[in-house]
Amino acid sequence: MPEHSAGLLLWRRGDAGIEVWIAHMGGPFWASKQERAWSIPKGLADPGEDLRDVARREFAEEIGVPAPALDDALLGEYRYSSGKLLTVFHAEASGFAVDEVRSNTFEIEWPPRSGRRQSFPEVDRAEWVGMPRARELLVAGQVPMLDALERLAG
Repeated sequence: MPEHSAGLLLWRRGDAGIEVWIAHMGGPFWASKQERAWSIPKGLADPGEDLRDVARREFAEEIGVPAPALDDALLGEYRYSSGKLLTVFHAEASGFAVDEVRSNTFEIEWPPRSGRRQSFPEVDRAEWVGMPRARELLVAGQVPMLDALERLAG
């Protein structure tokens, strides 16, 4: 059975159109990358777990603040080329701002084969990004959700 994740896509209307809140993935593999190195806050769900709860929990873990108390709604389900399924909820969040991202961390052996383990943040920064730039930055499997959001938000 493929992995199932859930995430929350916050969006707002800016002067140049719709903007989305996305996060740059942390750790040494992503440190110097921009294109296809960003994601919505999301994470794995355990079997039977409420996906909206997962999306809100993962937002808090990756951004360091609770998801804003907004009426979020299901945007859709998106399957990555790996087979992993991502359920996305969305909410318009015009007043949302974060002074500093404080993500949870993960530990890996770094440098590879060094025997040394280091901790890195899952997310090293997050920001509001216009739709054209978001299409370039987001991992490829998440780009279709932008089409759905544009249809929904007009």
